[in-house]
Amino acid sequence: MDPILLSSSSKLHARQTKRGPCPIDSSFLQRQTHVPSGFIWPEADLVAAHEELNEQLIDLKGFFKGDNVATENAAKLIRAACLNHGFFQVTNHGIDSSLIQLVEDHFDKFFNIPISEKLRVKRVPGSPWGYSGSHADRFSTKLPWKETLSFGFHDNGSDKVVVDFFKSKLGNGFEDTGKVYQKYCEAMTSLALSIMELLAISLGVKRSQYREFFKDAHSILRCNYYPTCQEPKLSLGTGPHCDPTSLTILHQDQVGGLEVFVDNKWQCVKPIRGALVINIGDTFTALSNGLYKSCLHRASVNAVTERRSLAFFLCPKDDNVVKPPEELVTEVGTRKYPDFTWSELLGFTQNHYRSDEFTLHQFFKFIKSESKSVN
Repeated sequence: MDPILLSSSSKLHARQTKRGPCPIDSSFLQRQTHVPSGFIWPEADLVAAHEELNEQLIDLKGFFKGDNVATENAAKLIRAACLNHGFFQVTNHGIDSSLIQLVEDHFDKFFNIPISEKLRVKRVPGSPWGYSGSHADRFSTKLPWKETLSFGFHDNGSDKVVVDFFKSKLGNGFEDTGKVYQKYCEAMTSLALSIMELLAISLGVKRSQYREFFKDAHSILRCNYYPTCQEPKLSLGTGPHCDPTSLTILHQDQVGGLEVFVDNKWQCVKPIRGALVINIGDTFTALSNGLYKSCLHRASVNAVTERRSLAFFLCPKDDNVVKPPEELVTEVGTRKYPDFTWSELLGFTQNHYRSDEFTLHQFFKFIKSESKSVN
């Protein structure tokens, strides 16, 4: 059965008082001895993962050194992973471990402040940016057991957009945090563009095909904090979904919790110190003309240790038209998806639809219905 678009009742707040919606943060979640009804997920979404995803690590050292043989080997491994499920892990990726440590330190600086201060950067309806407690501002059921802070990034020369975000929303006390995250986003963008080269090589198209498409990317960094849960078998930190973006680069701590749906079963993505997790998103599925998969994944929670992760989502410039290279249309034999822009897909997921494994399919149905209503 196809999922339905969000109705107005789907956007209700989870906790209401006479004064309106109450904010939900980690302190509220950790006080719960039982999972509140809004956080209980359907049994079908809670089927446990009993195996680890067994994929070969992809070493990028040779690629960065210009070694053609190592580059071809890395591209082959990436192609195999993306044809199968869309997830892989990379080592020797060039992101300095000291920068990652700084990012983790400043991560806690934000999530440890009182909820009243967090709400100074509260997410605005229709936008992916800002602070959110369990997405209770958007949904009333299947709430994720987490807090998030999301903000945008684009390389605008001397304009430090991330520094400005933190200073304008949280004050001068968070200027250093902004500088750390600005540097991290710059490093992530550089890595993402390099991976785009490898993806192009793996697909047999011009090496610069996707690097050029994303050269003026407007991306998103999301900090995820998953508090402990006394009944982890009833809830999820993040529900099953495919990322609507193009490419995700995930840094996760050593706690574990990321799970992917491969070979018709949930499998754990084991944290590997020093490695970064990469996954294909819906937008790149369209850019590859459906050849590369946007994989269904989720995040579990546990009763013992809180978990932290940082997800960098590479996204095209808002008005860039998403369409595959002609070589891939010839290879597949037909166009799998019509043209669209990232701003159209982003708007759909922020205002009309809760991202899941059917997002791309439902997006095109929505566009078609909107077109008919206009005509």
